[in-house]
Amino acid sequence: MSVCSFLLRMADKKRRTTIKRQVASLVLFLCMWALRCETVRYSMPEEMESGSFVANVAKDLGLDPKRLSARSARVVSEGSRQHFQLNSNTGDLFIKEKVDREELCGEADPCMVQFEIILQNPLQAYPAEIRVYDINDYSPVFSEKEFILKILETSDPGSRFPLENAQDLDVGNNSLQNYSISNNDYFHIYTRVRSDGRKFAELVLDKPLDREEQPEVSLVLTAVDGGSPPKSGTAQIHVIVLDANDNPPVFSQTTYKSRVLENSPKDYLVVTVSATDLDEGNYGEISYSFSQKSKENSKTFNINPVTGELRLTGQLDFETIETYELDVQATDDGGLFSHSKVLVEVLDVNDNPPEVKVTSLTSPIPEDSSPVTVVALFSVRDRDSGNNGRTVCSIEDDVPFSLKTTFKNSYSLVTEYVLDREKVSEYNITITARDLGTPSLSTEERIVVKISDINDNSPEFSQTSYTMYVRENNGPAVLIGKVNAFDSDSEQNAKVTYSLLPSENSSSPATDLVPRSAKAGYLVTKVVAVDGDSGQNSWLSYHLLKATDPGLFTIASQNGEIRTTRLITDRDTVKQKLIVLVRDSGESPLSSSATLNIALVDGFSDAYMQFTDVAVEEEENDTLTMYLIISLCLVSFVFFISVIIFIIIKLYRRRNYGEKYMSASGNCCGNSNFQNNLVDITGNGTLSHSYRYEVCLTTGSGNSEFRFLRPIIPSLPPQHGNAGTDSGKEQDLLTNFDLTTDMKSANQVVLQFISGVITLGDERLYGRCF
Repeated sequence: MSVCSFLLRMADKKRRTTIKRQVASLVLFLCMWALRCETVRYSMPEEMESGSFVANVAKDLGLDPKRLSARSARVVSEGSRQHFQLNSNTGDLFIKEKVDREELCGEADPCMVQFEIILQNPLQAYPAEIRVYDINDYSPVFSEKEFILKILETSDPGSRFPLENAQDLDVGNNSLQNYSISNNDYFHIYTRVRSDGRKFAELVLDKPLDREEQPEVSLVLTAVDGGSPPKSGTAQIHVIVLDANDNPPVFSQTTYKSRVLENSPKDYLVVTVSATDLDEGNYGEISYSFSQKSKENSKTFNINPVTGELRLTGQLDFETIETYELDVQATDDGGLFSHSKVLVEVLDVNDNPPEVKVTSLTSPIPEDSSPVTVVALFSVRDRDSGNNGRTVCSIEDDVPFSLKTTFKNSYSLVTEYVLDREKVSEYNITITARDLGTPSLSTEERIVVKISDINDNSPEFSQTSYTMYVRENNGPAVLIGKVNAFDSDSEQNAKVTYSLLPSENSSSPATDLVPRSAKAGYLVTKVVAVDGDSGQNSWLSYHLLKATDPGLFTIASQNGEIRTTRLITDRDTVKQKLIVLVRDSGESPLSSSATLNIALVDGFSDAYMQFTDVAVEEEENDTLTMYLIISLCLVSFVFFISVIIFIIIKLYRRRNYGEKYMSASGNCCGNSNFQNNLVDITGNGTLSHSYRYEVCLTTGSGNSEFRFLRPIIPSLPPQHGNAGTDSGKEQDLLTNFDLTTDMKSANQVVLQFISGVITLGDERLYGRCF
């Protein structure tokens, strides 16, 4: 070869390499059709240098490149090796290490590399795959450099003799395409294609051989692939012409089939081939062998040359090779042979447990995380087939998490409901992946999810109330006692500070129940108010200030009794709220209000005893009521003692004067059931004389009602000429007072009388009734 020719070939090779790279780049850009598909797909040729640009995934996924770095974008491949890397600042995908398609996928075509693009905050996963295209980087290679072929001289023209096939690791057009042979006078090559797509050569006899004329023929066999430029491999063939042997061996079957489990042990009998030869002697003795030796076959099977038994010598793996096609040759001692085919189908067994790979995990997570918050992403893979390769995933039932399928064989672990760190601060979650084979195989993957605290618990005192004692006349900063509170939160959220709040005075809402069957006028409750004033300033009146249904209830202004005004209907609200106003009768009236919650119930069961608006506990109400009763009793007792002492002193000082008038007036009360009490009223205002009034109180009345009041008029000495007339007139003007009122007690009436509430007017003996 001349130098010029060599330089031209090198220039042409460089030009073809440049064109090939340009085409590869064009193919990469044309793969953007998968932008909006479920899985983003790219393609690239093998053997690209490390750091070569593949694609911009941010643009293809519609993501903002500026956000990729903030969301910690990364690439996770299925295998242990990471062939690609992602620039999180630009979204560009680069080759991390050179990809060898033959090492990665072997003879499989297409060759797919699957990976996921993981983003954080929020946690997202985008499936992607890259198809690695083959380049013509391997030449066809024969297992041996030289082959010996024995052919009978009696072989007829057209006879075919299979030759050893060449191996080419490339696929597609770059794989082995055809065979050729050097020029000769006896043979030509015919290229045949097997059922698995492999090509092998047959040597075809063109004219009869003559051992005496030429006992041996040397040929050069060339195997050529379809690359550009094509690559080839050669082997030497020595054809030895044998003496005549009339009958070749004949197999009992043209094709032998066998099915073998992939977990069958070594030396397992796969099949027995058998051939017969009609010749006798050495020409009738048959030996068996493989006519075509491949790397897989020679490592996995062995044939007994005498018995024809085909046995296992290696371990089968359904996940690697599902079917073996073996060419068996039977040869007699005369050199005649025949061929048969053995098809071995490998049956899958469930020998691969599922593989669980956690691609991302977020821990800890806040306890206030909303339901369906993604905690972890993981994928499951099972290399078996059929039901043996189908998997299901599960977690324990006692954890607040669940699994959701994101896409095929990929899952997300999400929260199922609101978490509570105070109950459980950490979860050990076991992910169980189980296949559907028989027997079923399973794999467990444990992950730990920690729960971070939020400030969702208020401090609680160790006691509901504290009683402390302190001596009087102590100086400041004296330790009185100690209170203690704790918080269920953690760290900063559990730090407790103490302070004193100012005491508050407002009444708490009261609660009453009213049956829906109550009739109009039904007594619901009675409102009681106390006024520290006296006289007219302590007269109280009750008013209904506000009500949920103003037409349903009414309140008596004098005694505070609340009653229904009509029948209760189904349209009436279950919860009724009343605001009662109590006002005194002073010149500048003062008032106060109280809230009453009323529940309309069908019956007095426990379910109706819970009323959400009740703000004060029952014990506090009972204590307040007891204090009010004690105070009223003390005031009433002191009042009674004061009145009795006052009356005794008056009676003692005017004993004689009193007896005179008592005899004149007699009993002011005709009914013996009334008690008589004499009250002296010293004249004041426009009156110039002292007058005595008789107060009659019922003795049998439970509420001590004030029955009536009338003055007892003494016989005054005449001061004018018409004294007699005036005396008679005064007798005629005696006025009976009948004060029937709903005052709380007669004591209050007497007090009002003594205070001058009931007076005389116009210097006449007329009573004024209130």
